[in-house]
Amino acid sequence: MLIIMRHGADDAEIRRVCDTIEEMGYQSRPMPGKQRTTVGLVGNDGRVDGSRLAALPGVVEILHVTKPYKQVSREWKPESTIVQLPGGLAIGGTDVVVMAGPCSVESESQILAAARAVRAAGATVLRAGAFKPRSSPYSFQGLGKKGLELLALARQETGLLIITEAMDDEGLDLVSETADIVQLGARNMQNYSLLKQAGRQKRPVLLKRGLAATIQELLLSAEYIL
Repeated sequence: MLIIMRHGADDAEIRRVCDTIEEMGYQSRPMPGKQRTTVGLVGNDGRVDGSRLAALPGVVEILHVTKPYKQVSREWKPESTIVQLPGGLAIGGTDVVVMAGPCSVESESQILAAARAVRAAGATVLRAGAFKPRSSPYSFQGLGKKGLELLALARQETGLLIITEAMDDEGLDLVSETADIVQLGARNMQNYSLLKQAGRQKRPVLLKRGLAATIQELLLSAEYIL
């Protein structure tokens, strides 16, 4: 559900709507917009009676979100989200942001050479795996923490931001300490406990679409992160 506030609604009116939503047992998500503020209601499994909210000062309209996902829908937030990154880089606007690099970090010389090539080609983010999910348990699984240290070294030398994959909660903590963007790979798109944990850390998350996953399944996985 979305509660649309009047143009110029003050902080007290918005706060009262949020308090009422929480008194009803749900969670509130205030979203200031260019023209007016909307307040999202989340935590409901079905349709909510909005009459109590509609009667509050400053409320002009109640909208029921028709999609099974909410916070990732254009109904919820029609404006494109701009993700701000260090150094003034932004994703979601008109600029094309290229992230490139090798499949995995293998050595210091390898990742530094790759980073220099990536920068020379015009990319702004270095992508390489410190932790690698493999179909075979006998294949190279990545350098782990050492790989993260080498990625940090490549960032220091080239100025590129870095993105790398987290595969579990322990790895997520390590990746979020080092990387500028956390990647969740296709195999983990429906690892819901990891999605929720990724949403609690402070780095932007790049979520890859799972094998044979529908667009709706991808959006619902993104909803877990939000």
